[in-house]
Amino acid sequence: MEPFIVSARKYRPQTFRDVVGQKAITDTLENAIAQNHLAQALLFCGPRGVGKTTCARILAKKINQDGTEREDEDFAFNIFELDAASNNSVDDIRSLIDQVRIPPQVGRFKVYIIDEVHMLSQSAFNAFLKTLEEPPKHAIFILATTEKHKIIPTILSRCQIFDFKRITVNDAAAYLKYIAQEQGITAEDDALHIIAQKADGAMRDALSIFDRVVSFSGKNLTRKAVTQNLNVLDYDTFFEVTDLILENDIPKLLLRFNDVLAQGFEGHHFISGLASHFRDLLVCQEPETHVLLEVGEGAKEKYAIQAKKTSKGFLLNALEIANTCDLNYKASKNQRLLVELSLMKLASITFTEEKKKRDLIIPATYFKSKAFEKVPEYSIQEEVALEENLLKEPSQPSKESEPIAHQDIPPPELKNLSRRVSGLSLSSLKAKKEHQAVKQSKTAQKDLPRDAFTEEEMQFHWEELIKKIDAKGKKILASNLHSDVPRLKNPETIWIELPNSTMKKEVEREQAVVLEYLREKLNNHYIILQISVNEENMKKYAFTPEEKYQKLKEKNPAIDLLRQTFDLDF
Repeated sequence: MEPFIVSARKYRPQTFRDVVGQKAITDTLENAIAQNHLAQALLFCGPRGVGKTTCARILAKKINQDGTEREDEDFAFNIFELDAASNNSVDDIRSLIDQVRIPPQVGRFKVYIIDEVHMLSQSAFNAFLKTLEEPPKHAIFILATTEKHKIIPTILSRCQIFDFKRITVNDAAAYLKYIAQEQGITAEDDALHIIAQKADGAMRDALSIFDRVVSFSGKNLTRKAVTQNLNVLDYDTFFEVTDLILENDIPKLLLRFNDVLAQGFEGHHFISGLASHFRDLLVCQEPETHVLLEVGEGAKEKYAIQAKKTSKGFLLNALEIANTCDLNYKASKNQRLLVELSLMKLASITFTEEKKKRDLIIPATYFKSKAFEKVPEYSIQEEVALEENLLKEPSQPSKESEPIAHQDIPPPELKNLSRRVSGLSLSSLKAKKEHQAVKQSKTAQKDLPRDAFTEEEMQFHWEELIKKIDAKGKKILASNLHSDVPRLKNPETIWIELPNSTMKKEVEREQAVVLEYLREKLNNHYIILQISVNEENMKKYAFTPEEKYQKLKEKNPAIDLLRQTFDLDF
């Protein structure tokens, strides 16, 4: 049994033309070699699995070729690879510097490939600076890293930097198709696109996933086998869920989500996939954006069909709801309920839109009729009177109260449209409110009692009110009401004087309670309360210890003698 070689090693590119998705960089390196403009220190940076080390090896071999070497010549004695993750000390760099001084025995250049260079320590970087800036003519350094931001600026300034990009889904799928043909494997385009999407821009990861799926399904690579092995949700699930959303079928939608959870998928995975599905439908709305859809040809047809069923407004609302659910998922204590609530909101979008159309849109035929040219003019008073008539007891149904659709009554006339006032305008609302106030005041004048009372009766009930208020715990209000004896200014006006405006505001705030009690006890609903402020009265009240002492001394001068005798303080 021969040992198995993984595809990432077996199909590693041997020339720049074989490198996938990095044409700009490979063309630059080839031209630099052809024109003898190659720098002595290069920095390859970018995500994992995009070809940094591969390009470094191809470059190391290519600059040593002169046409006389064998085809399988790999120039192993000229290429030195150092893993900076495990050789990151100063001693390792010093050992490397000592080797750099020795010229190559075969070929023109010695190439030093330092992988994961960002793992070098600060002191190792400093020891490497001088050699990197002025290396021997026969030495070329190629540094590779996935985290350029961790490399000190003094190293970056000495290198020619090449930024490798992620492999696109289409490029990765095309390369996987080539490998499948080389191995005699039948693969569906949709299956290869799912593998490419799962790899997230890393070709090495795509090849590893490809080997795993082939081991699972054999020589026939189907979309169903790929989704089952990779534990990803098939896009058929999202097509079905979107159809249920458009049909406003909430019960089936919740049951379908329950099936997804029963298969072992997380709600977060489901809602993020649904948001991506809405995004793909949105890019299908316009022919110019079809290039943004990174799926197989079979899936593109399905997306195009479903995109015709949806509107841009629906998709934008759906994206916002799904994205909000995605952002709040980790912080939610009931994550399943959060997703279910989002699904119910999604299913209600089109239902709400249709309801608004039914409720708000007036038939166009109504506006086209000649009868619409005349509608009667109503004043504010007429509108109020009309409203009062409508609020009266409902009359027996008659032919006149039948729906307009069953009558041959022409629509009302429209005259002086610019002078009409809307039923929801501020002026009409104000007029109606004034009308209601007048109507209430007339009712009060007709029905409410108006008995005469004496000042002694009023003061008696005033004291009773203070006791009730004090018993309820409203100490401040009771104290304010007790600060003055109320008097009758006229037969129905009760007048009190308060020492400051603060107390006045407190009493005014509870004025309704005071008047309600007094009107009920005195059987007169026309009583009003008049409150005035007289700051001279503030002298009647003692607030500080000194003021209290002065009040007591006025009543009994002997208190001052007592204080002096015993040397008392306030």
